[in-house]
Amino acid sequence: MRLLLAEDEKSLSRALTRILESSHYSVDAAYNGEEALDFLDVSSYDAVILDLMMPKVDGLTVLRTLRERNDLTPVLILTARSEVDDKVLGLDSGANDYLTKPFDPKELLARIRAITRVQTKNPSSVLQLGNVTLDRTNYELACGENSIRLANKEFQLMELLMSNPGQVLSTEQIFERIWGLDSDAETSIIWVYISYLRRKFKALGANVLIKATRNVGYSLVVEEED
Repeated sequence: MRLLLAEDEKSLSRALTRILESSHYSVDAAYNGEEALDFLDVSSYDAVILDLMMPKVDGLTVLRTLRERNDLTPVLILTARSEVDDKVLGLDSGANDYLTKPFDPKELLARIRAITRVQTKNPSSVLQLGNVTLDRTNYELACGENSIRLANKEFQLMELLMSNPGQVLSTEQIFERIWGLDSDAETSIIWVYISYLRRKFKALGANVLIKATRNVGYSLVVEEED
C-alpha cells in the first residue's frame, strides 16, 4: 500500500517514514505543499498524510486542491493546533481524519488502517497496461495466470511508470520520486532496477517494455505487434 507523507520537518518525516515502512507501507515524502502537489500529479496513493503547516503551499490548500479534482484519496491531517475550529476546518475541507502532534505511532498506524480499510477493495488499486497488471495492495505484477511479487523499489518504479503510460520520465524525476534528494545512491541505480523489471517482464511473457530515450529518460509502452 502506497502513502504520500507531506511533512516539512525533515527529522519527523524521516522518523515517520521508517515507522511506516517497517509496517510494510511504501512511502513518498514531500517537504512542502508544492512538492506534495507535484507527487499527486504523477502518482496515485492509497492515502495521504498531510501536515497543515507547510511552506510554499499550506496543507489546507493541498487538501482543497485534491478535492476540487474530485480525487477521493483518503487524507489524514497532522496538526500542532489543538483548537477545535482548526480540526473542523480540515474535516470540512475534505479530510477523513486528523491527529494532533505529538502523537503515538501506534495511533497513527491505526488511523491509517481505518481510513484505507474501504479502499483496499477499490478497483483503482489495480493498474493495467497491455497484458500486465500491478496490484498496489500486495505489490504483485501479473500477466495472465503468472505473477511475481515485486520488491519495494521495484514496485515504486513500476507504479510510477504504469501511472504515466507512454510518458517519458526523466532520470532526475524518477530518482527524486523513488529514492529522494537526500539519498546517498547514484542515479545509475535506476538502470539496475529497470534491468530487474525487464527480466520479470520476460519471465511473465509481458507485452510491455521500458523504453529508454537517450539523454532524456524512460517510458513504459506496449510492444508493437509485428
